[in-house]
Amino acid sequence: MVQIKTPEQIAKMREAGLVVAAIHAATREAAVPGASTNDLDQVARKVLAEHNAKPNFLGYGGFPSTICTSVNEVVVHGIPSDEVVLKDGDMISIDCGAIVDGWHGDAAYTAFVGSGHAPELIELSRVTEESMWAGIAAMKLGNRLVDVSRAIETYIRRQPKAGGGRYGIIEDYGGHGIGTEMHMDPHLLNYVERRRGKGPKLVPGFCLAIEPMVSLGTPKTEVLADDWTVITTDGTWSSHWEHSVALTEDGPLVLTSPDGGAAKLAELGVAAAPDPLA
Repeated sequence: MVQIKTPEQIAKMREAGLVVAAIHAATREAAVPGASTNDLDQVARKVLAEHNAKPNFLGYGGFPSTICTSVNEVVVHGIPSDEVVLKDGDMISIDCGAIVDGWHGDAAYTAFVGSGHAPELIELSRVTEESMWAGIAAMKLGNRLVDVSRAIETYIRRQPKAGGGRYGIIEDYGGHGIGTEMHMDPHLLNYVERRRGKGPKLVPGFCLAIEPMVSLGTPKTEVLADDWTVITTDGTWSSHWEHSVALTEDGPLVLTSPDGGAAKLAELGVAAAPDPLA
C-alpha cells in the first residue's frame, strides 16, 4: 500500500527535509583531503542535534552510523570509518536522513574531494544528478510510477559517454516511497522493466525518494563482507544523487532542497509547489 500524505503531513516532511539539506551543506564543506569519513559522520550528528532531529540511518537494519559515505567504486551504504581518509581526487557520495516528529527525509549527493578530477567523473556526476531532476519533473498528476523511471533512464541513455559504451544504471538498488518510515512502497526502478507494469498513479500526497545510481561501467554490484558496503563488480566509480519529493495539487515539492526545487524545476519548465513553511 502506498501511503498518501495530507498537506499537514507534507509540511512535517518538509521540516525533516530541511534538516537533511543542512547536513548536506555541512558535510560538503567538511569533505576535504585529510578528513576521515567518520569525521563527516560526526558533522552530521552535530547538525541533527542542533535541529532536535533524529537520525534514520543509525540502527536501521543494524547500520552502525548516521550517514552513508561511499567513496569511488563504492555505490552505496559505505560505513563511515576512521580508517577511510579522503584524499585529493576522491569522489564521495553522502546519503543521509532525518526524522522530525515521526516523519522522514532522505537525500544523497556526490562531491569531489580536492581538485584534478577527470572530466569523465565530473560528467558522470552531472548525468546522475540531471537524471534525478528529470525523474522529479516527471512527478506530475496523472502520471504513473513508470513515467518517473522512464524519465530517469531516458535522460541517462541519451548522454554520450567518453570513450564510448553506456553508463551503468545500477540494477539492484533504486528509489522508494517515504513518510512515516524511510523505506516504504513503492520501489522505484531507475529504468523501465516492462514486466513490472505501469505502477500506481501519481496523486496528491504521493511521496518518493528519487535516487539514481550510475557507474562508468557495469550496472552490477556486490556486497562486501561487512554486509553493507556495495561496490561495482568491475571496480568502476559511481555517482549517487537523491531527493525526497512530495506531489501536491500544485505540483512537485522537493522536500530536501533548500528552495523546494523551484530554481531547477523552472529550468525544466515545471513549477514547484509552494513551500508550506515559507
